[in-house]
Amino acid sequence: MTAETAADARTRPYPAPALEKGLEIIELLALAQTPLSARAIAERLGRSKNEIFRMLFVLIERGYLDRDPATDEIALSNRLFELGMRVPRARDLVEIATPALEVLSERIGQSSHLVVLSKGETVVIVAIAGPGDINFTLRLGYRRPAAASTSGQVILAFRDGADSDSGLAAIAADGFLIADSHDVVGVTDISAPILDRKGQAIASIVVPYLNRREARPQHREALAALLATCRAISERLG
Repeated sequence: MTAETAADARTRPYPAPALEKGLEIIELLALAQTPLSARAIAERLGRSKNEIFRMLFVLIERGYLDRDPATDEIALSNRLFELGMRVPRARDLVEIATPALEVLSERIGQSSHLVVLSKGETVVIVAIAGPGDINFTLRLGYRRPAAASTSGQVILAFRDGADSDSGLAAIAADGFLIADSHDVVGVTDISAPILDRKGQAIASIVVPYLNRREARPQHREALAALLATCRAISERLG
């Protein structure tokens, strides 16, 4: 990514160089998916460090970026994610799903998460801790490549084109997915979709079931409660 030339900027009907600089920084950090120093940001944008210093300061002050005091590296905060959740459709989904997930977690004794897709990644938009003394709960805004997560595979299985993938077709036929966690030993992911009127997934719920030594895992019981919850949310969304 490089800065545009002055001539390019002048050809635009309404040039806003300061705004464009800020957007370049945000887009760069979103693509990088890792914190960067101010020098690294400047180099990747083809700008001088002095040229972006004020913009970085403003974005940090407004909460769009976080600076690590130990390393001085800069990363995106959850501010844009939080703003995105205020649009009507996302807000309706969260408002309807949150109390249903609270009931689900209380019933099965495990944490539960509402997950959506964004640019090929899963994003946790609601996280409800279970009532037990030990829980496995993901933070809000947690992201993973969709194809590498149980919740993401469930959403992809109920999207157009999924029948060309045998693994996704199998998930769609079952209506759910139970699989060992991709990241944590001893955790079994149980996930099912929230569907629109056309049968397309708009989100999924995943229960990272924590298997404990002193208790028999009740995966099927949790699945039954999860499927009922997903159906109820889908019906309320219309």
